[in-house]
Amino acid sequence: MTAASATPSRPSFAGLAVGDIVATREVRITRESLVKYAGASGDFNPIHYNDVFATSVGLPGVIAHGMFTMGAAASVVEEWAGAGNVVDYQARFARPVPVPNPGEAIVAVTATIGALDEESTTARVDLAVEFEGQKILAKAQAFVACA
Repeated sequence: MTAASATPSRPSFAGLAVGDIVATREVRITRESLVKYAGASGDFNPIHYNDVFATSVGLPGVIAHGMFTMGAAASVVEEWAGAGNVVDYQARFARPVPVPNPGEAIVAVTATIGALDEESTTARVDLAVEFEGQKILAKAQAFVACA
C-alpha cells in the first residue's frame, strides 16, 4: 500500500464514553510563533506584532492570532483522531491571548468526549482551551469520524 492510498486509522467508537479525556496539551506561543504564523497565513495585522499599536487600540499588548489559537487547539484532536478524521470543527473566540516579549503564553487544551452518535459512529469532542485559567475559546467542538 502506498502512502497516497493509505486509509487513515480511526479511533474505535466502541472504546469511547462520554466524559473520556482523549487528549491534553500545553501550547507554547512566542513572538516567533506569531511571526511564523503571520508569514504562513498572510495576516500581518499590527496587533500581532506591535505593542504600541496593540495598546493604542485597547489591547493589553500583542495578542496571538485567533485562528492560530483555534488551529493549535484543533491539532490536539487531530493528533488523537488521526489525519483526515476530524470532519467538522467550530469555536467562538472568548478572549485574546497576550504574548509577552520576551517570554511565552501557555495555552492549555483538554479534549473530552462530549457526545457519541451511534448511527454515524461520530464523536463530538469538546475542547477546553484556556490561558491563565480563563477560557479563550468558547463552544469549541470537533466532530470525529470513528471506526
